[in-house]
Amino acid sequence: MAQNRLELSGRLLERGALRHTPAGLAAVEFKLAHESEQDEAGGRRKVVAEIGAVAFEAQARLIAGRPLGSEVRLQGFLSAKSKRSKKLMLHVTNIEFVEGA
Repeated sequence: MAQNRLELSGRLLERGALRHTPAGLAAVEFKLAHESEQDEAGGRRKVVAEIGAVAFEAQARLIAGRPLGSEVRLQGFLSAKSKRSKKLMLHVTNIEFVEGA
C-alpha cells in the first residue's frame, strides 16, 4: 500500500470561515506557517514554509475556534485541492494544540 502521511507543526497563519460542503460536512481551510531546522546532506538546513490545509467536522470546529497565531501539531495526508486544481493541500486528520507556545 502506498504511503501518504504527514506530521507538521507550526502556527495558525490564516483561516477561512467555517462552511459546510454540499454533503453537509463542516469544513474550514487554513494556512499553517512552519519553521524548523532539518538535517540534510550532512548539514543543518533552516526551513521556513507555509502550507494550505483543510479540516472537516470535529477538526474543522477545533481550528475555527482557535485564534490566529495558535501553535498546532497536525497529522494528515496530502491531496490535490480539487479536481480542477492540482495544488497540494494538507488534509488534517488529527490536531493537537500546543499550550503555552
